[in-house]
Amino acid sequence: MKRRDFLRAAGGSAAAAAAASGTAAAAQEEGGGGGQQPDFGSWLSGVEGGTQDMRGQSEVTVQVGAQGNGGAYAFQPAGIWVDSGTTVTWEWTGEGGGHNVSHQGGPGEYTSETSSESGFTFEYTFEEGGISEYHCDPHAGLGMKGAVAVGDDVPTVAAGGGEKELHELGVPVQAHWVGSATLLGIIVTVIYTFYILKYGESANTGRGR
Repeated sequence: MKRRDFLRAAGGSAAAAAAASGTAAAAQEEGGGGGQQPDFGSWLSGVEGGTQDMRGQSEVTVQVGAQGNGGAYAFQPAGIWVDSGTTVTWEWTGEGGGHNVSHQGGPGEYTSETSSESGFTFEYTFEEGGISEYHCDPHAGLGMKGAVAVGDDVPTVAAGGGEKELHELGVPVQAHWVGSATLLGIIVTVIYTFYILKYGESANTGRGR
């Protein structure tokens, strides 16, 4: 193998190893990590719109008719965590037809009118602790649901649903194996690069038959 060919191959191997390491790191990050979030249970299972910790704010806003659940049929964020006494304002995007906010269960009693007007708002102040569930009456069957966790005394789970195994995220090996393979690939590349640079090409390199 010619020196330049070897160096090209070695560089490719190092890049591939770095890419594998980056994939593992990204998978670990996506899988979850530190911190807790309210346990909204099955109510928000499969529902799009995300969750957000909004504690520390006296007033927060949730979009109504955000993109999600197959159209403009989402509350965003779908699940929020607030302090007792926080006022939640739902603001309509004007997309997805007529929506409303209808209390389903848990603390509070609130139901808005149905509207398709962009900028329409409805607000409610949550005083009682716990998890309050709501939905959009016309689009509940599409998954247009939301929930408000109030106060610190609510059931929680690890943020992101807890740490996931790499194979669940499409990575076929465990993180420590990826890291070990990356380190080994770098060491081998350095050793052979040093050898080629020091001793040069083989006596038979480049000769024809």
